[in-house]
Amino acid sequence: MTVTVRELLEAVGQRLALQPVAGERGLGRSIGVPRVQQPGLALAGFLPQVHPDRIQVLGTSEIAYLKTLPAARARAAVEGVAQARVACFVVTNGTAPPPVLTEAADAVDVPVLASALPTGTFIPIVTTWLQDRLAPSDVVHGDLVEVCGSGALIVGQSGIGKSEAALDLVNRGHRLVADDVVVVRCISPGVLRGRANRDLGHHMEIRGLGIIDVAALFGTLATRDEHGIDLVVELCEWDEDSDRLGLAGATWATLDVTLPLVRIPVRPGRSLGLLIETAVRDRILRDRGTHAAAVFVEAVDRLAAGGKGRP
Repeated sequence: MTVTVRELLEAVGQRLALQPVAGERGLGRSIGVPRVQQPGLALAGFLPQVHPDRIQVLGTSEIAYLKTLPAARARAAVEGVAQARVACFVVTNGTAPPPVLTEAADAVDVPVLASALPTGTFIPIVTTWLQDRLAPSDVVHGDLVEVCGSGALIVGQSGIGKSEAALDLVNRGHRLVADDVVVVRCISPGVLRGRANRDLGHHMEIRGLGIIDVAALFGTLATRDEHGIDLVVELCEWDEDSDRLGLAGATWATLDVTLPLVRIPVRPGRSLGLLIETAVRDRILRDRGTHAAAVFVEAVDRLAAGGKGRP
């Protein structure tokens, strides 16, 4: 996944105080890595340090170094970096990009941008934005609801009642993140976040009722734009042989991240909202070291072996 220099300018150019100075024919160049570089060593001739598809940030030190070089050598230094398929140059601290930089970059269609922000302010802002935009993503058919502060992703075959379960949870005071289409992103190793498709927003399709607007019906506090995913709940057909003790330890995986999975059999009369809320509360307790099912089985085994139970 990549983002172009033009998209960066359009999305956060104002926030980053960015202005294009040269190489505008190259605004379609791709940024493929969220980490930026400061090419001090590269300008000194160590080009293996340069990684393609990255933003090259030139602060006070890099610009001062270029000014110490003879014009021909400075131009060759810039050309060497530019030809390493970098995404663009950004000169920070409100410093005017020197002609040796703009002319060399313009010759090979590498954009030169100027930012009024200090280098130490610019880098974390642009890195955070790029990490968000370049995060690996997947689309999951299901519902995502914030339950007791945790993200519960509800999955299952079409028509089994995922939206109805999510609506029941909203009615119980929890918050809807996405219905039907959940855009899942891996924002850092082992961490998944989900959001709604931007065109669908916080609308839900409930069979028999049609399309409803959750924020309009329950208030804006009944929705969230995005949330982490901590537990996956699969609604499945009723099965007499399903796990009755909660010891199975099933998992669900996407984007190289594995999450705990709870399977809840569906049957008329069962309150799916209550059951999902209970599953989330139980998972929170397990994460804190309290595993009710394991404690119960241990007590039963102790009794079966002739030990004493509670009076």
